Amino acid sequence: MPASESYPRDLTGYGARAPDPHWPGEARIAVSLVLNYEEGGEACVLHGDAHSESVLTDLGAVEALPGARNLNVESNFEYGSRVGFWEIMRLLESRQAAATVYAVGMALERNPEVAAALARSGFEVACHGERWIDYQFVPQEIERAHMLRNIATVARLIGRKPVGWYTGRPSPNTRRLLVEIGGFLYDSDAYNDDLPYWTQVTGKRHLVIPYSFDTNDSRLQRGGDFSTGEQFFTYCRDAFDWLYRMGVEGRPRMMSIGLHARIIGRPSRIGALARLLEHVQRHERVWLCNRSAIAQHWLAHHAQG
Repeated sequence: MPASESYPRDLTGYGARAPDPHWPGEARIAVSLVLNYEEGGEACVLHGDAHSESVLTDLGAVEALPGARNLNVESNFEYGSRVGFWEIMRLLESRQAAATVYAVGMALERNPEVAAALARSGFEVACHGERWIDYQFVPQEIERAHMLRNIATVARLIGRKPVGWYTGRPSPNTRRLLVEIGGFLYDSDAYNDDLPYWTQVTGKRHLVIPYSFDTNDSRLQRGGDFSTGEQFFTYCRDAFDWLYRMGVEGRPRMMSIGLHARIIGRPSRIGALARLLEHVQRHERVWLCNRSAIAQHWLAHHAQG
């Protein structure tokens, strides 16, 4: 099939001409730690939903129960807000590791103590949707209202306006709505590169900072391909080592590491994150940063890209 200018996907990207990002201090790699905070915003009949949650639990493949609560799923999520979040926060703060928190609005509202801790931490808090649901078929007027509430919730509870967005399960309207609302430096609803890039949305330039389902602790649950924290550590270490080597060779890149309070925050897994941070931080010229810093750097140094 011949290429068409109307084809909406970009399969080329930077190709063989990827730019040198010139990270601060000429770092060989930018490492972005992301903690997803979703607990209390998942599908649940208590939240007015028609069914229970069925995604990213330690229970394996579970069915969404129509019109009923799944107490095991609810309890699994509660571990993240009650225990896992605090384990991860203590570790990140002890290592002085910058991070971005993808925060679901409803989840923040349901746990003021978590919100207060994030406000004190200085971590970037980006929007992760008002709900932790699939927005694929949500009417755009409802999605827009949810986005506005998520923005207002983060600004009110954290004390600073969010500049980053990540839905995770976006609709075809999400990026356009985000650009129409305005005020954001970037979104991360993409997995197609190891560098930020500019795109056009309704005639406006918009920055995308790709995220990763690859170096992500969700693989301990969603597909079962990681069964232990050690496997997560080894996989992420290998990715870091390869990208660091590319930086040594003059082709610096970015690495995203996805974390979830109810997943990596477990006692059997948190040690893997500790070992990964130790491995990353023993290397020279590593920029361990939040995503808003990456966006600000790209805007300052690659505005014409």
